[in-house]
Amino acid sequence: MQYEPGLSRAELIELATKSYFGNVDGKNMDAALDCFHDGALFCVQTAFTRHSGKEEIRRMFEDFFGAYETIVHRDFTCTVDEANGRIAACFTAELTDADGSVTLLNNTNFWRVRDGKFQEVYVYMSGANVLV
Repeated sequence: MQYEPGLSRAELIELATKSYFGNVDGKNMDAALDCFHDGALFCVQTAFTRHSGKEEIRRMFEDFFGAYETIVHRDFTCTVDEANGRIAACFTAELTDADGSVTLLNNTNFWRVRDGKFQEVYVYMSGANVLV
């Protein structure tokens, strides 16, 4: 299903890289969750995991935020389908835990946007799933 276009190319990139990942990196739970519709679907395709609705997504982020001292998403390459409200981004995720160990992941996310928020998110992760 396609959704009515609502955001420009620049706004889709801003939603994914700044509003979403910027708030994930800052561990700003409410602001990160505000990027999602109440019934959004969040799937880690490479691990066969699925989180349905904001409450399940919140629980996933609580665990993720608690597992790492710092979270950095960087080096984005975005591909945008403005006409259909879709965006894909390849990026590096740099995660540092409490003992200083660093996990580097090269991931790709695909988002379907409806009315300016994520309806669906599909994550392809290069290593072990950190979003359980």
